[in-house]
Amino acid sequence: MLQSVVRSAARKIAPLAMGAMALGSALFSAPPVAAGVVFHPGFSDIQLVKAGEVPPTQAQCNAISRRCFNPTAEQNSYNLTPLLASGHQGQGQTIIIVDAFGSETMRHDLKVFNNAFGLPHMCGEEGTSAGCSGPTFSEFQQGNTATNPTPGQEDRSAWAIEVALDVEWAHSMAPMANILLVTTPTAETLGVQGFPDFFKAEATVIGQHRGSVITQSFASTEEAFNSGTAALQNLRFAFQAAQANHVTVFASSGDFGSAGVLKTPVKAGGTLLPSPAVWWPASDPLVTGVGGTYECTDASTGLTVDSVSPPVNCQSNPGVREVGWIDAGGGFSHVFSKPSFQNNLPAGSTAINSMRGVPDIALQASSRTGVLIYITNPGYSTNVNDTGWYVIGGTSSSSPQWAGLIAVANEMNGGHQLGYINPALYAIASNPSTYASDFYDVTTGNNAAFAPTVAGYPATTGWDPVTGLGTPNAANLLPDLIAYVNSH
Repeated sequence: MLQSVVRSAARKIAPLAMGAMALGSALFSAPPVAAGVVFHPGFSDIQLVKAGEVPPTQAQCNAISRRCFNPTAEQNSYNLTPLLASGHQGQGQTIIIVDAFGSETMRHDLKVFNNAFGLPHMCGEEGTSAGCSGPTFSEFQQGNTATNPTPGQEDRSAWAIEVALDVEWAHSMAPMANILLVTTPTAETLGVQGFPDFFKAEATVIGQHRGSVITQSFASTEEAFNSGTAALQNLRFAFQAAQANHVTVFASSGDFGSAGVLKTPVKAGGTLLPSPAVWWPASDPLVTGVGGTYECTDASTGLTVDSVSPPVNCQSNPGVREVGWIDAGGGFSHVFSKPSFQNNLPAGSTAINSMRGVPDIALQASSRTGVLIYITNPGYSTNVNDTGWYVIGGTSSSSPQWAGLIAVANEMNGGHQLGYINPALYAIASNPSTYASDFYDVTTGNNAAFAPTVAGYPATTGWDPVTGLGTPNAANLLPDLIAYVNSH
């Protein structure tokens, strides 16, 4: 499905849940949260490319006007490969992935994904033995987390897609790190179970010291909390616990561009806010918000810029490695004041006045330049034959990949957790030399997905409300992050 169709559908079905996948918000009835909150998985658009266990070719992706990234190309594109090749692959670290419901086929799908791309297999995959000695994949479940609900409940299958994206791509960036999938039984009713369930689960695993980095591929417009700022503030306890326990927390910035949506009135399909808005928890200063780009490098190798292959967003920007994604969530908080770490920005940045700027950093997000996932969960489609390889997009893709990078950094740091990294990111970026070496500054594109109804923001030199400080040059950034954190 084309992104323009997704945005059109989103205008009509704004109240649906959004993980960090945009198509999810448009086409699936996902779980609601605390009263009045529009709750979304963070993926934005998904397209079946090929059935079966063999991944599609770039020609097959190009035929549907897209390019499809594999793990090797993505590692190369963000210069992670030198670290992986030197043996830094996240050993001993655990990435915590938080999603609703889970996916009954994840253990099987992960095995196929790893077979296809030569990634290390994980203990806990389908068919692994009791004496397995590799990295582990495990689950922490709260209640009934099935994706096949009884009649009358909401379609939970969008979350199975989110789970596949989060697990497969966190693993792609940190191949030897453990993964703990935390799933919650978010209710189908318009009650209060949604967000509280997520953050109670996060606080539990943080308190048990079960991981060093958390990725969250879900979001809600700040204004969607009917009880106002107090309701949102009451849900921050997990982030406060994370900071105290040196756990890094990422969140997708959303897939509605600069716009915000409310779930009411439900019968009318919700409300598009007339003014720009941002999405929480990415807007929280205790969280590292992750925006998104069109990734215009060679999707087969990741080694060079490719301005010839689809999509048009790359073809129309010759020589540009990344373009700000039109649906990347970003703007300025209406709840949180500007944190001190945003006082010093790279030269030429979009100004951050009195309120928190979102996002902090970015990574590939558009499904036009998307990553490949493998999923066989039959709940996704009414046609059970529609299982196999999909190209997918959304800031849900960006967040788990950043979590993988920090798992690698923690391992490089002798297992000492970097924890709260926002001050370090901005300090590194405020130095012209390290900013140039550690980040790919994205200066093209915008997030005006709902213009002219809702004004968007342009990507600019330095920090901007589309891609934040930019995307990572991992081989340079991770050592500098370690050095800064260890010296402060």
